[in-house]
Amino acid sequence: MKLFGTMEINEEGHLVIGKCDTVDLAEEYGTPLYIMDEQLIRDRCRLFRENFKSEDIKTEVIYASKAFLTLAMCRLIEEEGLSLDVVSGGELYTALKAGFPAHRIHMHGNNKSREELVMAIEAGVGRIIVDNRYELDLIEDICKSLDKRACILLRLNPGIEADTHDYIKTTKNDSKFGESIYDENIFHIINRIIKSPYIDLKGFHSHIGSQIFQEETYYELINIMLDFAKKASQVCGIRVEELNLGGGFGVYYAKGDKPFELEVFLKNILEKVKNKSGSLGIDIPKLMIEPGRTIVANAGTTLYRVGTVKKTYGGKNYVFIDGGMNDNPRTSLYDAQYEAALANRMDEEGQNVYTITGKCCESGDIIVKNVSLPNPRVGDIVAVSTTGAYNYSMSSNYNRLPRPAVVFVKDGKSRCVVKRETYEDIIRNDI
Repeated sequence: MKLFGTMEINEEGHLVIGKCDTVDLAEEYGTPLYIMDEQLIRDRCRLFRENFKSEDIKTEVIYASKAFLTLAMCRLIEEEGLSLDVVSGGELYTALKAGFPAHRIHMHGNNKSREELVMAIEAGVGRIIVDNRYELDLIEDICKSLDKRACILLRLNPGIEADTHDYIKTTKNDSKFGESIYDENIFHIINRIIKSPYIDLKGFHSHIGSQIFQEETYYELINIMLDFAKKASQVCGIRVEELNLGGGFGVYYAKGDKPFELEVFLKNILEKVKNKSGSLGIDIPKLMIEPGRTIVANAGTTLYRVGTVKKTYGGKNYVFIDGGMNDNPRTSLYDAQYEAALANRMDEEGQNVYTITGKCCESGDIIVKNVSLPNPRVGDIVAVSTTGAYNYSMSSNYNRLPRPAVVFVKDGKSRCVVKRETYEDIIRNDI
């Protein structure tokens, strides 16, 4: 298992994160347990903030909170000087309850309800990213009733097919997100926004997908979006002040993943936007990006306890753990690949190949496929790495299993930021 951030192995052969022994954490907080390396999260925030800046270009780094969001995470993002992207009323509510400055919140969503838009407009969020023409009518009606004005970015689909899983591609021509730049009505939509006394069009947004390893895909996006910005300026007479290029930068999960070097990539983006804008003879827009997974994925580790070890008649070795697809559905959804180890036996070599499977009543309840481990014993602690993004966020109570606790670790101290659910929590809303 590849070690990230503050991970290390102590003299006892235990996995240590943030100077906290994971064996001790499992004893104190129980398993399954989400552990977040707070220092690594902060380091990643600073990497983006320090490398995505230029004397010639205004920039903004916006954390894509769908990757992982809690009250504590909101406060950390604010402390690190990033803005926040939310995609639902629940995420917006969490941010506001955490005291996150509303003017640094960007409201996303392809089917925002009236209630969600009212909440966003009343709170005074900085930008609403508008997905479709119907939403424009809804925003205008709400602003009129509240006597307010909304600043928006129009989400555009440039038709780029990113090389990633189909479920996380977002700019295919048949994608559900945004309005296509090739739609014959696209400039009518823009003109309709310009004429509204209640909507202020600041610029455009696009997001090509998630877990992308090809830098060139983003450079293609820059060229297409800036070409469109110039055409929109000519046809509609607008000045495109802002351009949001989304996120989706790939991270390492398992052998074969090759993330690009972010420090170089971020500087390249700025340089290419500057050069392209110059060649088109247009003003350089303010640039925004939305990293989510890249900030939290490698910072997360999930601990489980081994309950049973089984070798089937067909010769397959299974390790049964006390969690499953309810706390990590990504393997079942995307055939996601992970690395794992025995946190209490990190100094031992692998002896056999195992499939780590959960306790859910599903054959597809697989967490890690074909991982080499020392022969596991009942009570061993399994650590699965790179679970900081979309694990807690996508967790469920399938089979009425309680969701795990979330713990932040840093400098030898741990703090629980999300309590472990109880059976009482599960039936709380039952009538």
